[in-house]
Amino acid sequence: MSPPTTTLALGEGANASKFTLDGDTLRVERAADNKWPQVQVPLRDVLWAAVDNGVFELSALAKRKPKGMYILLNMSGPVTDADLPSATAFADALMAAAYPALQRQRRLKVFVNPKSGPGKAVGLYRKKIEPIFRAARCDVDLTFTSYGKQAQEMVEKLPLDRYDAIVIMSGDGLIHEVFNGFLAHAEPSRAFRTPVTPIPSGSGNALAINLLGLDDAKDISAAALNAIKGRPMSTDLLSLTQGGKEYMSFMSQSLGLIADLDLGTEHLRFMGGQRFLVGFIYGLIRHRSCPVKVSIKVAHADKRKMVQDMKAAHEQAQATYAALAQGPASEDGAAAFGAPPDPKLADASDEEEDPEWVTFDRPLVYLFAGKGPYVSSDVLQFPVSLPTDGLIDVTVQERTTRTAMFKAIDGSQRGDHYWMDTQHYYKAYAYRVEPADSKGWLSVDGEAFPLEPYEVEVRPGLGTLLSMYGCYQLDFDLPKKGKQPAPRPQAAP
Repeated sequence: MSPPTTTLALGEGANASKFTLDGDTLRVERAADNKWPQVQVPLRDVLWAAVDNGVFELSALAKRKPKGMYILLNMSGPVTDADLPSATAFADALMAAAYPALQRQRRLKVFVNPKSGPGKAVGLYRKKIEPIFRAARCDVDLTFTSYGKQAQEMVEKLPLDRYDAIVIMSGDGLIHEVFNGFLAHAEPSRAFRTPVTPIPSGSGNALAINLLGLDDAKDISAAALNAIKGRPMSTDLLSLTQGGKEYMSFMSQSLGLIADLDLGTEHLRFMGGQRFLVGFIYGLIRHRSCPVKVSIKVAHADKRKMVQDMKAAHEQAQATYAALAQGPASEDGAAAFGAPPDPKLADASDEEEDPEWVTFDRPLVYLFAGKGPYVSSDVLQFPVSLPTDGLIDVTVQERTTRTAMFKAIDGSQRGDHYWMDTQHYYKAYAYRVEPADSKGWLSVDGEAFPLEPYEVEVRPGLGTLLSMYGCYQLDFDLPKKGKQPAPRPQAAP
């Protein structure tokens, strides 16, 4: 069998175009385009190529500058009978290279929240996202949500064989609805294997940032590309029990200052992500304590070792991802990488006898626990979080001076607060909270819950996301002149 065609020339004179498949790049030369005569596109960004009814069609996302925003390019032109075999062969070769072991024309259930963040989601979907899905020939079932928990209600009855992935154009709240819809589904195990992927249009957009990185999360076209080309990636989910009822959390739970700045700034949604900074500053001025008792089943508490483990896990995930690009596609949609561990969770009744349980009952500024490094574009709260380590990252911030907390703001995007002596950071199997009173906020994935006793444990590898990389996207390492990790507190007598 002859090797696939790697160059295609169509048209003549001023209308001539040349397409070259060169390694992992597609080069396009268009004589008639004075503004952008030469385009280079990574094969990852090629959406479609085909010859249909004598017309060569090519769609791709391209950038004029490396740090620029994606632009959707749709190119087409007639193919002569003489060029038809070579054009068809080139299109087939290009599609095979652009979708290595990936399903084409995904069937997407899309939820768009018109009220998320600044309230521009509908317009952005119509202008930016819909044309990209159309260019990739995706089969889209679209719902514009009109009331709270509509997505959750629909997901509870979702026909699982109908969709390859669920796309959520909203903030993180609608993602919370979808995972809790899976929990109530008649076939929850199958439901949780359905990949979920975000298109950021809210205030925090934490999941999108963690999957795409800080730069690409600013470009909703990159999120659309992830829905088209991302590979299934397992993720731990967090089971929260309160009042005898179970809820599923994918991102975070917070008390004290963090919950106040999250739920107490709803009236500032028009500010986008800046509302959290305003809330943080206001909270520090008030400098209130959070009177709770926190018990944590600790797995690891060595901050430096946790950084090293995170770096090693990222390298392994990236290597696995590269190998998968050469292998067969997954037929059942199950996660292609990020296999879940099987940690043994101790029963809560063993707390008195198990030395791994650590108890805090002293004044705290906040408790913040979750999965995924970024909680917003400005805050790298859980820098050593991993998708499938079977653990939840728990931070407990003791009372300290306002000056120290204000200094931490400057480095929050870099995760500098991780190294604060007064911020205790744990990898944990489970934790529980007993509030001293019911005044205050409990935020779960940005949603308001009553401030009542609750407990959280990890459900290893239960959820599925889509990822272009196989791991979270962040840049975090040991400091050149770092401090020693904060000492591990002893259980209260």
